[in-house]
Amino acid sequence: MKKIVIIGAGAMGSAFVVPCADNSHEVFLVGSFLEDDLINEINKLGNFHPVLKCQLPKEVKVIKFSEFINEKIKEIDLLVVGVSSRGIDWIGKEISNFYSKKTNILLLTKGLTIIDNQFETLAEKLKKILKNYNIDNPKISAVGGPCLANGLANKINSSVVLANENIEIVKDIGNIISTNYYSTEYSNDLIGVEVCAAIKNLYSMIIGASEGLCSDKAKEETKKRYFLNTAASLMYKSISEMVYFTKKLNGQENTVYGLAGLGDLYVSSAGGRNSKMGKLLGDGNNYLDAKEKYMKNDTVEGAELIFEIGEKILNEFDRKKIPLMMALIDTIKGNKKLKISW
Repeated sequence: MKKIVIIGAGAMGSAFVVPCADNSHEVFLVGSFLEDDLINEINKLGNFHPVLKCQLPKEVKVIKFSEFINEKIKEIDLLVVGVSSRGIDWIGKEISNFYSKKTNILLLTKGLTIIDNQFETLAEKLKKILKNYNIDNPKISAVGGPCLANGLANKINSSVVLANENIEIVKDIGNIISTNYYSTEYSNDLIGVEVCAAIKNLYSMIIGASEGLCSDKAKEETKKRYFLNTAASLMYKSISEMVYFTKKLNGQENTVYGLAGLGDLYVSSAGGRNSKMGKLLGDGNNYLDAKEKYMKNDTVEGAELIFEIGEKILNEFDRKKIPLMMALIDTIKGNKKLKISW
């Protein structure tokens, strides 16, 4: 039996407790400092999760972050980070208070950022935060792939890829969390997996806009029935751009064609918040109006990423190499209608 602590009680962090508990580990689901009300509700409902709308395993201990700190839970084998990308600074500081060399860290959080005018993955950002607190060489891995939280929580057959430069580390993690419905592959391309996990949110929006982009002249009913030609074309072009962008950031091309790239892009473009925003943009809305009217309380990860790194991409990348990404950045940063060049 291993001790697994998952920090972040949102959809994916909470769903992740299911395979961990099914492997008979001691599992703690810990809310962030912003999730006390959610933790109270989950406990009140007997481990029923109101967002996932499903029952979490009864043996999982669901606690607030303050309770976790007070209990001084030690000897953690696997620490799973499921906070938002904005919470990485906070969780990095907190981890420094209880991290031990025994502990593996697994990032569910996806994103890219800029540090010292360089593109950095969140794994690298967390590593630098911990180094500031005198923690050298922490074992940080990331997970990517086509695994939606509701599917995992309901034990739908799913596959992911675990990434670390030292592949033996992620093989050890895989042995802890894999089940007959949650299968794990392994990669030493940590950069590539994280880059794909982040930028697929941009391309999910582009593909989500397929119906609106498929014709300037066809009637709405015709576009609704026949837009898949356009969607397939945009999927192909998106993968091509993902290859170029990932390689520019020193990731591996084959990662884009695997679970973290093509697989995750497929499931994300088929539904979810980024795809929904893409549909709204494709229908002719600008970003701010669409956000306010239809997705006011939703986090659109792709848009958040554009606000984080979009300006640097505009300044440093060739538009001819990534025209879809550039068009989306122009659209969201400039709050304009989405237009792409065919």
